[in-house]
Amino acid sequence: MTWTIGFILFIYGAVMGSFLNVCIYRLPREESIVFPGSHCPICQKPILWRDNIPLLGWALLRGRCRQCQGSISPLYPLVELVTALLTVGLGVRFGLTLETLFLVILGYAFIVLTMIDFEHYILPDVITLPGIIFGLLVTALPWIGPPFPPFKEALIGVVAGGGGLWGFAWLFEKITGKVGMGFGDVKLTALIGAWMGWQALPFTIFVSALIGSVVGITWILIAGRDRHLPIPFGPYLIGGAWCYLYWGPEAYTWYFGLILH
Repeated sequence: MTWTIGFILFIYGAVMGSFLNVCIYRLPREESIVFPGSHCPICQKPILWRDNIPLLGWALLRGRCRQCQGSISPLYPLVELVTALLTVGLGVRFGLTLETLFLVILGYAFIVLTMIDFEHYILPDVITLPGIIFGLLVTALPWIGPPFPPFKEALIGVVAGGGGLWGFAWLFEKITGKVGMGFGDVKLTALIGAWMGWQALPFTIFVSALIGSVVGITWILIAGRDRHLPIPFGPYLIGGAWCYLYWGPEAYTWYFGLILH
């Protein structure tokens, strides 16, 4: 990939990150992501186009609304930057292919789900349920190849991911009387199975549990968070799935090679 193409992908990703910010803010509040246009969440005044330039707008305004001087969260440019880097990273890793285009769409959905779950402890059905169907349709396309699985493996992934995790959550609640996992996580796992196949699920769940445990313990010890408060698990599932996308098959090869020797 040339530097020019990488730069174009970065700019495209940053622009899409600006749109993802709209989705992250409005979807949990059940607001339209189309109308009205971008506006300050404090004073409700429209944001001028020059103040809405991805990454630069926030920096030039020093994180303040031009109209009311209210503080604008640094998460906005952070999402734009992450989206830009994700877009470039996928292009570098998988090339400029149709498969990469679909992976970019999946990555954008993951960013929105991650940010919403961290803030609101929900994974909106408006993303997860259509995402499951869309993932199955993508894997059913005859000209789609790796890293996407065959349709049959994707279908098994939906059943195993959604059904298996639902059964675990139901059993845990019956035994302990506590809700250990939200059903948004169940749908997200089914979505991951639809896009990456059933083989991705053991790796994803193991890595996500590992990351979640480390982050949760660190959160409690350093930040003094109440251990009885819920911790959003969706972002860690997404992190595990993304690790599988990049390194999962190689990790399986290394692991089975290790235990079979």
